[in-house]
This record gives sequence, structure tokens and C-alpha cells, in this order.
Amino acid sequence: MKVEIFSDIVCPWCYIGHTRFARAAEAFRAKGGVIDVTMRPYQLNPDAPAEGEPLIPALERKFGANVPQMVTRVTATGAEDGLDIRFDRAVSANTFEAHRLVDVAAAQGLGEEMAGRLFRAHFTDGLNVGDPGVLAKLAAETGVRDTGEGAGGVREQIARAAQLGITGVPLFLFEGQFAVSGAQPVDTFRVAIDEVAARTGQTPITPLTPPGDGCDDGYCAV
Repeated sequence: MKVEIFSDIVCPWCYIGHTRFARAAEAFRAKGGVIDVTMRPYQLNPDAPAEGEPLIPALERKFGANVPQMVTRVTATGAEDGLDIRFDRAVSANTFEAHRLVDVAAAQGLGEEMAGRLFRAHFTDGLNVGDPGVLAKLAAETGVRDTGEGAGGVREQIARAAQLGITGVPLFLFEGQFAVSGAQPVDTFRVAIDEVAARTGQTPITPLTPPGDGCDDGYCAV
């Protein structure tokens, strides 16, 4: 089964959704199933500077008085899934180079691992995922040899997401046909995986669930 995960490194719901999906996929693999996961780039804020800035002030400029409630909700939800999400440490930065690194890692069979490390770097470690030096260290830590290539491919993938009509992430696209959006519960992902495994022959993107928590262009671009 081929699954494409459209996400952005600075999207908290993408981090949560990535974690939940990984658990559902592991359960499917434990039953003998095979899932080939490809991480796909999506930028919530393509104009963000690479040098970065503290995340909380960036959120306050965009969302004002709603930020404390947003932070509390996401932090609590992440904790339920075993994630240490630290908005007080996080750095708002451009994610293009981080996506390029994930694409390079994918060619070496380490795309999921690289994405997971970048999520943790941003949300837990307080690292600037737009900084070339930080990315080089994270690549080495994950066992990825950064070739410096892939920028053109990332741009093409971002354009494809737009062509597909994707306006919010995370989005999980199964076999290029069936879509699950948002950070759904693990059990929902398990049901979706089993359902897709039993279905063939459809060409449009078919929503399998109501939208779950996620980030769209007007909600949590940071």
C-alpha cells in the first residue's frame, strides 16, 4: 500500500498525525501488511525567513488573544500521544530546506525517520529547522547524507499539492485515491488502512473520514 503524507514540519497537528499514523501503520505491518510511506512537502508559510524567530510572538501577531488557548490545547493533545510539544522553545522559520532534506533522506530510505527527527527538533528541542547548520547536524544524526539536491523536486511536489486542491495538513493520501485529513485517532487510521487494503479501482480522491484537527492556510501558519 502506498501512502503519501502531506505535512509541514512546523505544523503541530502534522506532528501528532504523523505519530498516530505511524502507530496504525505498525499495527498493519504486524499483521503482515506492507505500507510504503512517502513524505510530501507543504508550506504553511512559504514567506517565513530562514533565520527564524521565537514562535510565540509570531503566533500572537497572527492570532492575538487566541494563542494561549491554542497552545494549551495542542500541548495537551500532544502529551496524550507521548509528545513533548514546547511552544515556548519553538522557532518559527522557513521549512523549504527541511523539506528538501526529507526528500533527500527518502531517496536513502530514511524519509520517515528524517521527518520525525525534524518534528522533534522544532517542537521539543527548540532548534531552527531553517538553519543549514542545524539541518546538517540533524541529517548526520539520522544517518542521512545530504547531497544538496532536491530543491526542484520539492517545488514540483508543492505545486502538485496545490493541483490536488490540498489546503490543509496533515493529509494522508492512500494509493493516490483515498484521502484522510487531519490528525485522526490511531483507531481511525487503522480502519482507513484496512478499508483501503480492501478497495481498488477508484480514481478521484475520496474522503474516508470527516476532517480532523489540522492546519490550513488560514489557521496556524507560523
